Amino acid sequence: MGVIRAEPARMTDWASRSIGAAWRAFDLQLAAYAALLAILGLVMAYTNSVEQGQEVLTGGTTFVRGLMWTGIAMIVFIVATAFDYKWLKTFAWPLYGAQVGLLALTLAIGGGVGGSSRWIALGPFDFQFSEIAKILMIVVLANYLGSRQGRLGSLPSILGACVLVGPPWLLVMLQPDLGTSLVLLAILGGMLFMSGASLRWMVALLAGVLATLPFIWTYVLRDYQKQRLTAFLDPSTDIQGAGYQLYQSQIAVGSGGWLGKGLTNGTQNQLDFLPVQESDFVGAIYFEELGFVGAIVLLLLFGALIWRLLVSGWRSKDPFGMMFAGGLAAMILFQLFVNLGMVIGIMPITGIPLPFVSHGGSSLISLAVGLGIVQSINIRQTRAEW
Repeated sequence: MGVIRAEPARMTDWASRSIGAAWRAFDLQLAAYAALLAILGLVMAYTNSVEQGQEVLTGGTTFVRGLMWTGIAMIVFIVATAFDYKWLKTFAWPLYGAQVGLLALTLAIGGGVGGSSRWIALGPFDFQFSEIAKILMIVVLANYLGSRQGRLGSLPSILGACVLVGPPWLLVMLQPDLGTSLVLLAILGGMLFMSGASLRWMVALLAGVLATLPFIWTYVLRDYQKQRLTAFLDPSTDIQGAGYQLYQSQIAVGSGGWLGKGLTNGTQNQLDFLPVQESDFVGAIYFEELGFVGAIVLLLLFGALIWRLLVSGWRSKDPFGMMFAGGLAAMILFQLFVNLGMVIGIMPITGIPLPFVSHGGSSLISLAVGLGIVQSINIRQTRAEW
């Protein structure tokens, strides 16, 4: 009888050790860097909410909405971490169908600015499904590339990945959303590189894409998109038109100096000179109010976050885990580079948000899902102690 009574205790101790060993693999650094970047996003939402005589904590302000979306993102992150990522491999193809379906639905019934179809109203909220489509695309590509390890030197395998990205890319372009379409291509390129795909074939495909640019410029891009893409070359030629946004952004960045003007003291922000200062051009307000030192802090946090994602990928015993972490790192790095380049005038204006910092619930939720999946991969790579 004594042996029978001891067996449940032994099983409980083994389960406790296994769970403890798994959760010790939870990457606290990764979570901390993401949390600090989200806090910076809330700080910028606060400073963008401060106006003459306006109470920041009243409903409907950018700061209040930011708090709400951050709370939802924390819950989503916890759920995604607790979820066994291996099920994503099982349901990769249904998820791909859901991704295409959501983008097609957005195109059919979605709303936006200037006749675009980018958001779907969900009660009081507008959700941009193209943001979560980025994460679903990483899942699908991670499953595809991970199952073809050792065969990615062949052109058919690389073309297969390109074909997978094709339908979502086209649906996003039709919305039209040039920024997100470029992010999808960056995810594809980054994941092919991480998978060890043949550089010779990748360069050949890139040359093919570049050869189609004249066609895309003439028949795909709309006039306002062309104006945005060319305005960064010399915004002073059309300060009141296509170059206005970039011109005001450069004033904000240049006036920040070393230490910035201080939170809520930026003139471009408070005098409302800079359009979409809470989303696409939040970086300009950040540089104006926190200066060069604040910019260094921001870049160090992003660098540390991307490094931890790559470490998670390298440590993964599962090719899917390595591919997913690499894809998420490529997505964040590309958005960081293009957004900040856009703000200072070395990249065209494409409407790509600054991860964590730009105000937007869809972007924050998608990042929370992606980081939660990486943490799920981390804690399920630890072998149980028998």
